[in-house]
Amino acid sequence: QVQLVESGGGLVQAGDSLRLSCAASGRTFSSYAMGWFRQTPGKEREFVAAITWNAITTYRRYADSLKGRFTISRDNAKNTVYLQMNSLKPEDTAVYYCAAGRAGGSRDYSLRSAYDSWGQGTQVTVSS
Repeated sequence: QVQLVESGGGLVQAGDSLRLSCAASGRTFSSYAMGWFRQTPGKEREFVAAITWNAITTYRRYADSLKGRFTISRDNAKNTVYLQMNSLKPEDTAVYYCAAGRAGGSRDYSLRSAYDSWGQGTQVTVSS
């Protein structure tokens, strides 16, 4: 498994932007698919975005409700995955979790079950 540490959360106002980072340990970071999920009290952890790639291209997938506002990216040289969040809304308030799962196969990376490692989460609060 890989160890994950999120950072970059905080308190912002509606309309602001925020970039979350997730630093991963281990030398095999590039072999993992990476995802972001979020959770609010009393609700299940929900999919936000995922990023995978092969030798030809990079694949990104987003929750339908977040397309156009959130962007996932990764820097394999830094073992880090990012989540750029723009035009934030109060309903984006949540704890955001980074996750890593073995790439390849036919996994659905919008599902929590596709991931083997999770970070501790970082709080994002958006005030109106």
